[in-house]
Amino acid sequence: MNIRVGQGYDVHQLGEGYELWLGGVKIPHTVGSVGHSDADVLLHAICDALLGAAAMGDIGKHFKNTDPRWKGIDSKILLKIVAEMLAKGGYKIGNIDSTVCLQEPKIGKYIPDMIKAIAEVTQLPENCISIKATTTEEMGFVGRKEGLEAHAIALIYKV
Repeated sequence: MNIRVGQGYDVHQLGEGYELWLGGVKIPHTVGSVGHSDADVLLHAICDALLGAAAMGDIGKHFKNTDPRWKGIDSKILLKIVAEMLAKGGYKIGNIDSTVCLQEPKIGKYIPDMIKAIAEVTQLPENCISIKATTTEEMGFVGRKEGLEAHAIALIYKV
């Protein structure tokens, strides 16, 4: 069995007048992620982990932030396209592990909905998706509430 692992990372600024989308779920908050798409930092990190595992480049290669087709797009659509690319390449997703770093808001109560959204898009069982959340103990740009970041690792295998 050909097993491969990929790592993904993404970061977005936080700003007034934007929505905060994480893991395909809209989180009520006073500020949101700034970006060309819906700026869902978690789904972008997951896309990068999956693409990296398949040696298919990164999210920026496939969904350029200068392309008007992706302006304001729901990142669940990007994740679906990535999952389809993997399937066309003969890969199945084994599992996804991720961490979201943000000072606020606390997102623990939204994690089950995020897992459900990602499972629906990727066709993975919910018990194959892990999402953790942490702060940076008020250090760095995340601690100063200027932005947020996400890390993801994905396992894929040839079918």
